[in-house]
Amino acid sequence: MDNAAEASDARRFAAEMLQKVTVRPVRQEEVPRWRSLMRNHHYLGLRSLVGETLYYVAEVEGRWVALLGWGAAALKVAARDRWIGWSAEQREKRLRFVTQNARFLLLPGPRVPNLASRILALNLHRLSTDWQSLHGHPIVLVETFVDPQRFEGTCYRAAGWTQLGATKGFGREGAGYCEHGEPKNMWVRPLCRQACAWLRAPFEVPALQGPATDVIDLNALPLSGRKGLLAVLATVPDARKRRGIRHSQVSVLAVAVCAVLAGHRGFRAMADFAASLTQDVLARLEARRCPHTGRRVAPSEPTLRRILERVDADALDRALGRFFASLTPVKGIAIDGKTLRGSGQDAMRPRHILAAVTHHSAVMLAQREIPDKTNEITHARPLLDELDLRGKVVTADAMHTQREFASYLVDEKGADFVFTAKDNQRQLRRSITTLPDWALSPPVHGTPQGPRSDREADNPAKHSLARSAAISSHRAGLPPRAGT
Repeated sequence: MDNAAEASDARRFAAEMLQKVTVRPVRQEEVPRWRSLMRNHHYLGLRSLVGETLYYVAEVEGRWVALLGWGAAALKVAARDRWIGWSAEQREKRLRFVTQNARFLLLPGPRVPNLASRILALNLHRLSTDWQSLHGHPIVLVETFVDPQRFEGTCYRAAGWTQLGATKGFGREGAGYCEHGEPKNMWVRPLCRQACAWLRAPFEVPALQGPATDVIDLNALPLSGRKGLLAVLATVPDARKRRGIRHSQVSVLAVAVCAVLAGHRGFRAMADFAASLTQDVLARLEARRCPHTGRRVAPSEPTLRRILERVDADALDRALGRFFASLTPVKGIAIDGKTLRGSGQDAMRPRHILAAVTHHSAVMLAQREIPDKTNEITHARPLLDELDLRGKVVTADAMHTQREFASYLVDEKGADFVFTAKDNQRQLRRSITTLPDWALSPPVHGTPQGPRSDREADNPAKHSLARSAAISSHRAGLPPRAGT
């Protein structure tokens, strides 16, 4: 009876431990205690952890029960590198997104089943976020080495880790490696499903650059093919003389476009981005090959500057507009004019640009500079002439609430629109307000039956803008009679 009671108490104690245990980073004033306990109780002791490090403590109601230490991942492990599938260049650039569980110690005390795996799971749940806060980048893969002469790695297996196999028994010593004759079993665990895909991707994915980065995933960008970026950039005329050309204009422009999409602004930032590209990526961008070494050469800052300053900006803008418009279905396009900040110097007036931008992805499809002594109204039609607007909704401010522009969008481009009708357009607002409900049943314009009412037959021009505005508002999902 006593044995049964003791067993019941032990199970109850274990369950309470598993529920109450928490894992948190060690505070700065606790580091000496953490290091002392690790040095005295871990079979490997502790001199120092290599690279970026993070110390954790597991505690139950304030009592320390376990210690964990994370450090730099191993530089080369054949089993791991094959499992990820990355190249040597990719490993060199992205090894920082992998960390190693260099130390894991359960402190002396009552042994609780499943406590080690529970602590590991709690630690991994917050590891990447803590790493981002401390070191400025996330972690997507963790690894560790287990000595098979001492442990079987049961807690790692229970926490969802995968054993990749045994190492060859070599260790890092200075700048080289030496054989120590003690192979270890390697275990890994991805912290997200896409970990391996991200680590071996040609371009660095935005998720590896930290949270809330306003950049585009270049891995999803079509580079080759008839509709790829390189083919589109090939349509931009090259005004350079053939003599002395080393880098192709297409390759340099492709590097510049990818740099801007990755969040790099300015010639120096573009050059730094180009220098960080791997040989595989440079080959995909058709970068020039050095005749002596055979390696691909990224364009330098002066090369990027010269080509971007000399290229036909309008032709490049039109080509990129067509390219981005073909990537994703565009349902809504906004046109608006803005003055470029910093474009005016001394007696030079600031430059004013009228642009057409997609609603959801904020991709610029076309832009035109507005000359002095003119306004945006006369440049709206030329801006949209080369765009396919059929079935799309165009939005603009009250300046463009013009009958001619509305007829152009509906009759010539096959588009709908949403315009603002202000109080100074009294007849238009009155017409919109007095439209019957059946006028919101598309399509009204262009029907062979002609006008739906005698009032429209008497004043077709007067009601054309109001009717089209009502139809466009209906298709765009806006409430009727909203004054648009």
